[in-house]
Amino acid sequence: MPPFKFSAFTRVGFSDTDAQGIVYYGRYLPYFDVARVEYLRYLGLLRFEIGTGDHEFVMRASSVDYLAPARFDDLLEIFVRLRRIGRTSATFECAAHRVEDDLLMVTALQTMVLVDLEERRAAPISETYRERVRAFEGDDLELTLPA
Repeated sequence: MPPFKFSAFTRVGFSDTDAQGIVYYGRYLPYFDVARVEYLRYLGLLRFEIGTGDHEFVMRASSVDYLAPARFDDLLEIFVRLRRIGRTSATFECAAHRVEDDLLMVTALQTMVLVDLEERRAAPISETYRERVRAFEGDDLELTLPA
């Protein structure tokens, strides 16, 4: 599903639903986390996501557009891609579809910032990280070159 080139599957657990048996928008965030981790693992970048010594990616902003409710035991395909890499931040785009009927359930944008934990400030994203994502995403990636 362009521009997405990667997806991961998950099934809605009972604990993800409310009293009406549906998944509200906030419960999609862990699904996006799992898909993002698998995306980074696929690209060989997972160690950057979980920390590189004194540096770690942290969530700066997240927005969710909730379109339809999922229910217990629905199989979801979570599409994820790196949409943009700035000097110190990376913005992921996500879209969850119910597999049964390919219905778009929710979309999201999540911006992560690479932080120097000792200095407590944003740090530049390495060229290695940029190149690996660029090689996979191609022209679909918006890339700001480091200053």
